[in-house]
Amino acid sequence: MKKISTTLLALSLLAGIGCKEAKKEAEQAAEEVEETMEEMKEEVMEKTISFTMEPKSDSGVQGEVTFTEKDGMVTMHATFSGLTPGEHAIHIHQTADCSADDGTSTGGHWNPTSEPHGKWGDEAGYHKGDIGNFTADADGNGMVHFETEQWCLGCGDPAKDLMGKAVIVHQGTDDFTSQPSGAAGARISCTGIIE
Repeated sequence: MKKISTTLLALSLLAGIGCKEAKKEAEQAAEEVEETMEEMKEEVMEKTISFTMEPKSDSGVQGEVTFTEKDGMVTMHATFSGLTPGEHAIHIHQTADCSADDGTSTGGHWNPTSEPHGKWGDEAGYHKGDIGNFTADADGNGMVHFETEQWCLGCGDPAKDLMGKAVIVHQGTDDFTSQPSGAAGARISCTGIIE
């Protein structure tokens, strides 16, 4: 009888150890699944869209523009060629329509909050499309890098969403005071931002 009791006790202990091991393995598997889900969520949270800029107003200005949204921040990175050396204005315009030879089919600056035109961040006001000026080098190449939490890609918020808008490069510089667009001159390159 003693032998049977000892055997049963040993089997019970083994079963208990086996359950603990199984529980531990299940917890580790659950943690791995959770980590994988977090990684996938982070990947989903990053959106990137890229477009080619078209020459307008007989300019020959071309380029690439990329928007990336991650963790509530939108980064715009653009490169251009074929520019005249010096400063040029760049803005987001209200309509993703580059069909007009002079780029006027894009309408005015994107201004969902009905602010006056100005320099980005100015207390007196600025359009959500008032990016500013950038410089083209002696070879006519230029680059823009811009970041903001005031834009989004496809979020549906009319005060933030870039979808359906256009990027315009101008021949001249933005003076940040002339209304409604900074007297930046002809529209020389265009792309529509379409999801």
